[in-house]
Amino acid sequence: MKFLDRLEGLSKRFDEIEAALAQTGGSFDQERFTALVKERAALAETVEAYRSFRRLQAELEASEQLSVGEPDPEMAALIEEETRMLRERLRSLEEFLHLLMLPKDPNDDKDIFIEIRAGVGGDEASLFATDLLRMYLRYAESLGLRGELISMSENESGGYKEVIIAVKGGSAYHYFKYESGVHRVQRVPVTEAQGRVHTSTATVAVLPEAEDLEISINPKDLQIDTFKSSGAGGQHVNKTESAIRVTHLPTGLVAASQQERSQLQNRERAMAMLRSMLLDQKRREADEAMGNLRRSQVGKGDRSEKIRTYNVPQDRVTDHRINQSFQNLKAIMDGAMDRIVGELQRDEQARLLAGETIAS
Repeated sequence: MKFLDRLEGLSKRFDEIEAALAQTGGSFDQERFTALVKERAALAETVEAYRSFRRLQAELEASEQLSVGEPDPEMAALIEEETRMLRERLRSLEEFLHLLMLPKDPNDDKDIFIEIRAGVGGDEASLFATDLLRMYLRYAESLGLRGELISMSENESGGYKEVIIAVKGGSAYHYFKYESGVHRVQRVPVTEAQGRVHTSTATVAVLPEAEDLEISINPKDLQIDTFKSSGAGGQHVNKTESAIRVTHLPTGLVAASQQERSQLQNRERAMAMLRSMLLDQKRREADEAMGNLRRSQVGKGDRSEKIRTYNVPQDRVTDHRINQSFQNLKAIMDGAMDRIVGELQRDEQARLLAGETIAS
């Protein structure tokens, strides 16, 4: 099988890396050593599973040979049961290997920026945007990740018209990449005297943080403005123009940061956000030019793509991409997003497996 040939190649490469790392003679190359350690770590789980698969294959072959011509009925039954169990374990391990060999999203290990904007629904939409912000911050905390506020724009209702956060700590994109799109809430607003259910929306964009080498920005293409921070922060935010707004003139993209106390720190934050926005735009343009619509349910991250409905009266969250509903909305809004994310991950894996051609 070509599939097993690929795994055998990875196994041999793993041994080559082990041998290279064991060599102590000659000059030490820190950069090469670090690269080999990373490559070994990336291969370790797959190679271990493949070698277990090979051992099980050998055990199964031996068990099948033992069953041939076994005169003792009782012993033959025991061997047959052992053979059946080995086949099941082998089949399960093969499925696991297929999952391990699926193409990895190159952004999965990256930190992210999440931009949430109130959509249709006025004050209720801004309150819903605030609820989404809280949900994401709590989910990040449950994963051991760190959520940091970058910029915000509040309205009189106490909600956010727009808010941007960074989520850091490793593999943030792996968990949050499914959130881009339109989120819809159906509930009775606090201002509704008649008890009627209203529908409001908020849009979410999840951007992996771009490396410096991935995007080159000409300083001449930037317009940098300072302004006073708004929102929480005490007297300091009202006295100094520490907030920074960076406009990329060729594209019109704007990134801002206002939560740090110094202009330099806010500029660094805003530039990191701008690089991510430019990288995202570059990826979209490449996808459209090649007609490359990703098979996974991450979709294109399009703001117009309605992905989820939060129905408060029915205590239900429905993800429209996988056509599944989840009860206990309060727990989900408190950050218990594991079930939803898990189902989206499984659906993505199933789609990738269905599109994978494995020749014998």
